Amino acid sequence: MALSVSDVDRFEAARPRLEAIAYRMLGSASEAEDAVQETYLRWQAADTARIEVPEAWLTKALTNLCLNQLTSARARRETYVGQWLPEPLLAGDPMLGPAETAEQRESVSYAVLVLLERLSPNERAVYVLREAFAYSHREIAQILDVSEAASQQLLHRAKKHVAQGRARAASGGERQGIDEAAARRVVEEFLAAATSGETEPLIRLLTSDAIAVGDGGGKMPAGANAFRGALTVAKFLRGLFKPAQSKRDLIGGSPDLYATTANGEPAVLAVVGERVFAIVCLERTQEGILAVRSQVNPDKLERATERWAAGGFGDPVLTQVI
Repeated sequence: MALSVSDVDRFEAARPRLEAIAYRMLGSASEAEDAVQETYLRWQAADTARIEVPEAWLTKALTNLCLNQLTSARARRETYVGQWLPEPLLAGDPMLGPAETAEQRESVSYAVLVLLERLSPNERAVYVLREAFAYSHREIAQILDVSEAASQQLLHRAKKHVAQGRARAASGGERQGIDEAAARRVVEEFLAAATSGETEPLIRLLTSDAIAVGDGGGKMPAGANAFRGALTVAKFLRGLFKPAQSKRDLIGGSPDLYATTANGEPAVLAVVGERVFAIVCLERTQEGILAVRSQVNPDKLERATERWAAGGFGDPVLTQVI
């Protein structure tokens, strides 16, 4: 069914919100784009003249698609090579969505996206719709075809799981986000320690229970398991940033390292030529860096490379390293 110009305009006006919802639901920009495109096809096939509230209809259609995707994704991730991490989004990416409130910023932080993987699909949907987009429980109940009481219970469980995982970071007062200058200071300090060739400077930056996780998707080397504890993580990072010809051969050159934010957290952006080959996200508390999460799966860096090509990242912190 051909859509009218007004119907197309109505969908395009909703697209940014739909993409932001889908990204939080799925943890993948490419999968979010696919879900939104499928929502458009369903909108195209619908009798739009009989749809009283287009925004509610589109949100329901998208959410159902995401729920189906999450169910199948769980099965796929059982056979995923190594650790699975979400696709990070660089500062300014419109898919990050609204960031006016602490809840909105929290819902798209890299640390919380990792925690959302532990929730059931319905718990994740309620958390995203309520915390990030302020849908009422009545609206969520209609979207998920559950009762309002069930929606409230799902949110209670979801927030409990997230709060337990975020207890350390929350106590550190990091919910306000970080600006570009502050992120650069964090990254500069981290890179100075990581490239010093010694473990002690890194240990001083890390919490005693720090972890390091990498996602290579079987396409780039990454640890099969997380590294845990300040000393173990420091030794791993010292080796990771140690220059070696084998590393340069693997990634096609010696990278430049930039300071930025990804999902509102300080991040190291590693670039070779015109390609982003790694994003290292740093989760902080008052005690130090709690987690170092590295995304090196090239499939999850395509959008970041597109944003990199658009410019605006300033000068690198370090050049021709590793």
